Amino acid sequence: MFNPTLGAIGAPELELIGDASRPFGVTLAFSGRRGGVSEGPYRSLNIGSRVGDDPAHVAKNRLRLLEALGAGDLAPRIVNPKQVHGTAIASLTDASEGALDAFREAAEAGADALCVSAPEVPVLLGFADCVPVVLACEGGFAVVHSGWRGTLARISALAVRELARITSSSPREVLAYVGPHIQAADYEVSRELLDQFVDEFGPSVASGNRHLSLSRAIRIALASEGVPQENLCLCDVSTFSEPERYFSHRRDGAPSGRQGAIAWLG
Repeated sequence: MFNPTLGAIGAPELELIGDASRPFGVTLAFSGRRGGVSEGPYRSLNIGSRVGDDPAHVAKNRLRLLEALGAGDLAPRIVNPKQVHGTAIASLTDASEGALDAFREAAEAGADALCVSAPEVPVLLGFADCVPVVLACEGGFAVVHSGWRGTLARISALAVRELARITSSSPREVLAYVGPHIQAADYEVSRELLDQFVDEFGPSVASGNRHLSLSRAIRIALASEGVPQENLCLCDVSTFSEPERYFSHRRDGAPSGRQGAIAWLG
């Protein structure tokens, strides 16, 4: 069985983290804000195309990200959904152009998790405090955007279920990687919202009187779906506390860039 780990991967100047072992043939990485061409509040490796940055800069940043991981030729096949803080999941099981076009349409209509069992289709989602989750198993992967709404709705567990369905795998075989996100010490929420999370996931998600651990809620949701704790790899870096390395909407407000979570099979 694979031992999920996160460490430096790809070109050093981009400061990517990922699992260099490529579990199940899946390349996966979490980017930061260094190594790109964007300027101003988007400096410098902004991969978000819906935040006001120059589209040419975003395209170049995405190409740099792929090239740093040795897959620049896959740039035309990249899929980046319209993230809507919901629970919609789009899936791709066929590498044909027609299936890819339909997958893009579903992603553009609004999706916060993409599940793929077709080869050489990079999936890229953007983040600026929300939690990026990458799932990998034999025959496929998923990339998940889990903000507080998605976390409360257990979108990561829903993605595990869908990934297991399209790959005929068991949730016990799924590896889960949680990337850089806002940590509990930096994430103060209303008492009402914290109470909703405590009701759903138990008291361990609360840190102090008003601070919320999204990653602990995700861990509980994944475990409830059957993902073993030893299959989970968690990054404990807080985007809020690392302004030179990561974008943070809570820290900087709008406009703000987006770091990415990217994965592909084969």
